[in-house]
Amino acid sequence: MMKRNLNMSKLTPRFAAAILLLLPISPVFAQNSPANSPSTGPAKDKQTPSSVAPVQATPVETARADTGSKPVIPAPDSTNSAEPNRAQAYFHLALASVYEDDAVSEGRTDEVNQAIEQYKLALNADPDSAELNDDLANLYFRADRVHDAETAAHAVLKTHPDDIDAHRLLGRIYLRQLGEGQNGGATTANSANVLDQAIGEFEKIVALQPKSVEDHMVLGQLYTVKHQSDKAEAEFKTAQAIEPESEEVVLNLARLYAESGDVQHAVKAIEAVPVDGRSPKMEFTLGALYDQLKQPKDAIAAYKRADDLEPGDLQTMDALASALLTDDQLDEALKRYQALAEADPENTEALVHIGEIQRRQGKYEDALATIRKARKIDPTSLEAGFNEGLLLDILGRFDDAVQTYQEMVDATSHANGAYKDDEKNNRAIFLERLGAVSLEENKIDPAIAAYQKLIDLGGSFAARGYQGQVDAYRGAHEFDKAIAVSRKAVAADPKNRDLKLMLAGELADQDHPDEGLAMAKGLLDGATPDEQRGVWLAIAQMNIRLRRWKDAEDALDQAEPLATKKDDRTYLFFLRGEWAERQKRTEQGEQFFRQALNLDPENAMTLNYLGYMWADKGIKLPDALKMIRKAVNLEPGNGAYLDSLGWVYFKMGEYELAEDNLRQAVNRDQTDPTVHMHLGDLYEKTGRIRLAAAQWQLSLDEFAKSSAADIEPGDVEKVQKKLEGARVRLAKEDSSAGQAKPE
Repeated sequence: MMKRNLNMSKLTPRFAAAILLLLPISPVFAQNSPANSPSTGPAKDKQTPSSVAPVQATPVETARADTGSKPVIPAPDSTNSAEPNRAQAYFHLALASVYEDDAVSEGRTDEVNQAIEQYKLALNADPDSAELNDDLANLYFRADRVHDAETAAHAVLKTHPDDIDAHRLLGRIYLRQLGEGQNGGATTANSANVLDQAIGEFEKIVALQPKSVEDHMVLGQLYTVKHQSDKAEAEFKTAQAIEPESEEVVLNLARLYAESGDVQHAVKAIEAVPVDGRSPKMEFTLGALYDQLKQPKDAIAAYKRADDLEPGDLQTMDALASALLTDDQLDEALKRYQALAEADPENTEALVHIGEIQRRQGKYEDALATIRKARKIDPTSLEAGFNEGLLLDILGRFDDAVQTYQEMVDATSHANGAYKDDEKNNRAIFLERLGAVSLEENKIDPAIAAYQKLIDLGGSFAARGYQGQVDAYRGAHEFDKAIAVSRKAVAADPKNRDLKLMLAGELADQDHPDEGLAMAKGLLDGATPDEQRGVWLAIAQMNIRLRRWKDAEDALDQAEPLATKKDDRTYLFFLRGEWAERQKRTEQGEQFFRQALNLDPENAMTLNYLGYMWADKGIKLPDALKMIRKAVNLEPGNGAYLDSLGWVYFKMGEYELAEDNLRQAVNRDQTDPTVHMHLGDLYEKTGRIRLAAAQWQLSLDEFAKSSAADIEPGDVEKVQKKLEGARVRLAKEDSSAGQAKPE
């Protein structure tokens, strides 16, 4: 007779989370009797304890049907106790089945104990029956009497060592114990022992039933948990040989490779499946792997195939939109994110990305409206708050930007001053932005206060805070305070090489060049190659600012063999370009800058420098405009880049565009003498001499406060001559008119 299975939630087996650390596969063990255990091999002939026809079945069913009460079944006559009494065994098995039925249909869990007792009586009549032992062991397990289940299963294996059901039950037990051990904080040694026991059982299971894909998968996962990648790979490949295009097999194999750091091999595992045989999950995973390899176009193609196979899946739509955004396909990415926002109007992340795209497209007001919509939906969204502040800054609404960033600083504040690492990182971002916008308003004290809170976070955040304060004082031409902060930073963290290089740079700039260079060179002793590279590049930069060209070149030569990473080589070529350009070696400088851009085409600093170099010399103006525009698009709030853009428009005769950008630059960099000089030139060119004279005077005032390292030879004299000429013209005009002309 078929037995119904217990279906009580507390009896559901819990698999180890560590076992499922790969991609989820179909459950290998359902909470049912061993007869229903999945297997591709031949199932054991699971009969009643006796081959005798179950003559008692009819009275049982009849009694239950007629009375609805527990049946009274006449016990069979006793037989010779030396021989198995299979009729007696079947009698008790029938009663055990009835009790199990009641436990399921009526929720009477107390009936489980009655069923167990009947199994024991059945075993007394037929003690060598593996089937009865298996059934009892499974009932123990389903009733959460795991120790009894394990004992019963081991008892079966003593007389029937190849009993597949007993091995399966032990495997289930050890999987459950792994999960409970992980959730309950079991000791490492105990967990390792249970893991070994589980592996041992599944090794036996796959030996007995080698065609079971599910069993090979579970064993592969267990090997993965034990960090035996080779054995795990062998099991997954065995499963793949049985079912070559199985989603679970392919994805687990790919994940195994990916987690071992072999992403290329993971890609090949999925690509080996023909395109028309791949599932949406395969294509999605393939896209994610391409993302890791920074191959956005391949990722886009995979995500699109996944989307075609399963239209409307939000996770796929989001991944595809992200890949399109990474590949700078802004219009297509915008459509995808808009579709996501329509599918889920509460999706603030989609709205934030829509705002980001609108910002990158230069649609700043539209972007601000979108971001504010996201903040209205989720006022706690840190990303939305950051983007709102950024857009307000770009639009020149500095007071509003400061207010927004201050709100985000307050939102990330804890009264006790204790922060987790991710909380520190979020707080640091807002504090840095708050300091930067305060400086754009020329408000030094609030900026210093924001950077001090960054310092209070400690560690690498403190270093960033000290650097912020130094930059603030330098921008205000308070160089003594910049040096004092640098010394304070080094005293607070004397082992920090970056802070010592910061101090060395300030000393070199402020009339202590030999002291600064000596301090920097002292950091080479005992430094790793990577640390030495950083020191040599810092020394090169100091010498460039000091116009010690040969020393700068020697330092760059020392750094070059140590600069093996793309970012390091990009910066090396940038410094070589600056070194050449400041010596008026325009063609050589262009060559170095192009080498930097070949490594990083999106490097805003290099794009701006090369574009400005051409614009200042009045050459290659269309190319200069293209490069500077790109730099501004990358950093729309950078005053120096806006000045470059205004200057190239000026050189091209586009005076209205020039004025718009030069005015923005002056608003952001009020202490930069060059931007005042450029705006003065624009006013003079458009006939507004009085305004020009005012800007040139501001330029001279700022030059007088500036460090010598920040002044190009001849610039002060040029501005002085322009101002003197303007004053002469204004005096003549005033004399002719008898009064000053209003402008």
